[in-house]
Amino acid sequence: MLTFATAIFFLIITPGIGVLTTAGIGAGFGAAAGARFLVGLFIGTNAVAIFVISGIAAVVLANPVLGPILLYGSAAYLLYLAFRIGWAGSKIAFVERQSAPGALGGFGLQLINPKAYAVNTTLFSGFHFMPENLSMEIALKFLIINAIWIPVHLTWLWAGVSLKRLDLSDRTQSLINKGMALSMLIVVVLAAWPREGG
Repeated sequence: MLTFATAIFFLIITPGIGVLTTAGIGAGFGAAAGARFLVGLFIGTNAVAIFVISGIAAVVLANPVLGPILLYGSAAYLLYLAFRIGWAGSKIAFVERQSAPGALGGFGLQLINPKAYAVNTTLFSGFHFMPENLSMEIALKFLIINAIWIPVHLTWLWAGVSLKRLDLSDRTQSLINKGMALSMLIVVVLAAWPREGG
């Protein structure tokens, strides 16, 4: 069980779309907006885990029609989120600062987050510590995952909010937000690269 918890910590703490978006929304829009987004992200990550355990994710992603639709739809949504975060603190005239994506945005993000599926597949298909009682093992895994997931994501939100509270110049805030948006895009490309390569 300790090995499982260690694996969760390192899989979750590494920068992925979820934590980068959470930090970006915290930096661009503040703590309340970040917390709303985080609630949706939390519900979404547990939904993804259920999809993985039940086999629904494998069936849907293997479908020759639905698979590509979800792939391109997720790419478009991630680009949209990166754009919103990248320009959240800028004063560019043609980009109006709007409200951050809320709980529904967080939920939707996890449903299309490639890292969420990869992490949950790894955690639930491996690291068996109660093979004699699979149902109890799955329940304990949910408990352990969420016990680590919540503080890790709150820490990333705090980091983003801390940047906002520094009262940086508009230019500096804009550069930070654009850096976070660029980081999101890099993570998406890295997550998608192995799939395209084979």
